[in-house]
Amino acid sequence: MLKYILKKFGYMIVTLWIIITATFFLMNLIPGDPMQSGTKVLPEAVAKNLEAKWGLDKPIGERYLHYLKNITHGELGESYTTPGLTANEVIGSRLPASIRLGLQAVGVGLVLGLLIGIIAAFHRNSWIDFIAIFIAIFGVSIPSFVFAALLQKSLGGTFFPIVGWVTDGMGLADSLRVTALPTLSAAIGGIATYSRFMRSSVLDVLNNDYILTAKSKGLSNGEIIRRHVLRNSITPIISIVAPQIAGIVTGSFVIERIFSIPGLGRYYVDSVNGRDYPMIMATTIIFSAIFIFSIGIMDILYALVDPRIRKSLIK
Repeated sequence: MLKYILKKFGYMIVTLWIIITATFFLMNLIPGDPMQSGTKVLPEAVAKNLEAKWGLDKPIGERYLHYLKNITHGELGESYTTPGLTANEVIGSRLPASIRLGLQAVGVGLVLGLLIGIIAAFHRNSWIDFIAIFIAIFGVSIPSFVFAALLQKSLGGTFFPIVGWVTDGMGLADSLRVTALPTLSAAIGGIATYSRFMRSSVLDVLNNDYILTAKSKGLSNGEIIRRHVLRNSITPIISIVAPQIAGIVTGSFVIERIFSIPGLGRYYVDSVNGRDYPMIMATTIIFSAIFIFSIGIMDILYALVDPRIRKSLIK
């Protein structure tokens, strides 16, 4: 098992290096000058000095090797649009908000999705099942930013603030109140996905003979769910939880912009618009690392949960 984990870690490092390399060369091959992007117009002498400072006057191959060397030392570069501001500082200040939003959204989506899926499976073809199917269709069909606008219109402005995020010194109750609407907006897709998959998985498990045996022994539905259904039906869910975590953390820039959340996704969009190469590279590395790490953890959890996969790896 340890050999398998080390092998997966090696694959993750190689994958991350490929993404870094592809992003670096594609970004630098785009026509245009980052020193004169958008409405920013610098005197020619100033632009030349900045290009020399950041090494933009050197060949692209030399810049690539220099960038890889800096990465190994944990240096992700300095912003072109805001000189003196490093990518490490931006990530340190903005990434926690994105991670908190992503983890809360996945947690809410997972709990509600699994609960709805299990209840719908045990009440198949009833009105409860139809409501669960409607929630799944609604969550998949409605974009998160549309659902966010609906929440702001219907619930925002009274108990729940329309925009804003957690600040230092804020209590637990206030922080949950402030983050409720953006969390639910980001979680709606997960609720729909998890409930749909869980319903199908539970229905497959309920058709097995050992469930009939458990019922014949007089076990209640709660005991059947806890002892037999959850463990045997949760395996397919693991395969989609990790991409969901990575997708929400790395793709929440729309929610962050709607609710004015100071997250990294929102800054990533601004960096692309401003052709801020170091910031684009830094955020791409962080987002890619989160996604790759989540997929790797998913594979390891899959092996831990499913004895058949674990035995094949040990062999």
